Amino acid sequence: MYNQYWDRKEQRYLNSMKRRITFNSPIVLGFVIISLGVMVANYLTAGVSNQLLFTTYHSSLTSPMTYVRFFTHVLGHAGWSHYIGNMMYMLLLGPMLEEKYGSRAIIEVILVTGLVTGVVTWMFFPGIALCGASGVVFAFIMMTSFTSFKEGEIPLTVILVAIIFIGQQVYEGMFVSDNVSNLGHILGGMVGALAGYTLNKK
Repeated sequence: MYNQYWDRKEQRYLNSMKRRITFNSPIVLGFVIISLGVMVANYLTAGVSNQLLFTTYHSSLTSPMTYVRFFTHVLGHAGWSHYIGNMMYMLLLGPMLEEKYGSRAIIEVILVTGLVTGVVTWMFFPGIALCGASGVVFAFIMMTSFTSFKEGEIPLTVILVAIIFIGQQVYEGMFVSDNVSNLGHILGGMVGALAGYTLNKK
């Protein structure tokens, strides 16, 4: 009996030693790590790297970098609080979405969100510079609300998230001046809602 007790205890110890940290969500984790590198580079270059590569603004269409920044601006952030806030949501929502829909779908959502927010900002808000993953975060939020979607049904969670989300963004856009691109949030949410509906329908 004594030997069996210690054998079981030793087996549990050996099993615990076999546990390892896994790279469970490569796209989301890669995004977080790359964004961290961009933040460090921004501080080391006193903001020059963000201005050149990771912020979209109304630059000339003859410059190839204008088109690059339409996508890369989602990797740049204005400061550590901005970065940490977005990455917390990315790490909370992203792995679940990547597991459900696959890495390719997550890459496409990130790229489409970056392109849509970048192009709309360039076209209609020439005096605004935009950077950060907030649009991607709101795309993920709306995608998450569609996870229980079934053909012929509209989950109440989708309706509530849409009402609260859009209402908050409209309110902040009208009454709160905090240098946050509410339009980028709304556009990201629209991309996420469309992606969530389409992917779940398939």
